[in-house]
Amino acid sequence: MTSAEMKVKGIEQLPEVAEWLLEAMGSHRLLATEGEMGAGKTTFIKSLCTHMGVEDEVSSPTFSLVNEYSSPKYGSIYHFDFYRLKNEAEALDFGVEDYLYSGGYCFMEWPEKICNLIPAECPTLKIRVEEDTRVFSLNLPGHE
Repeated sequence: MTSAEMKVKGIEQLPEVAEWLLEAMGSHRLLATEGEMGAGKTTFIKSLCTHMGVEDEVSSPTFSLVNEYSSPKYGSIYHFDFYRLKNEAEALDFGVEDYLYSGGYCFMEWPEKICNLIPAECPTLKIRVEEDTRVFSLNLPGHE
């Protein structure tokens, strides 16, 4: 497993984090984003989608579970928020596996709610709050 970390002091640095993340992810198209409530998961995914050329308004899919966006350069992007799921069966019912294996980018908030459904090779981005800093830690499974 390979891991890397980036620290930022403000929202204006998120495009730098997005660029770093996309480069570090390489050919990976899935991303499990973890962090406590208010850590900035949705804000970061919005910045990531903007960096990828999404022109639609990017918003939290809290109630719809998934939002789909299109990027001229990256193709389909799916943004998930699993916070309100009661169990993994609910994710299966709405077809989460179809999205995860579609070849499109899948950015997931609260992935721990469906941990048994996420492929083992999925990178994990952890966002931690340390005083006035956000720490972004990326773990890439299968890399040494």
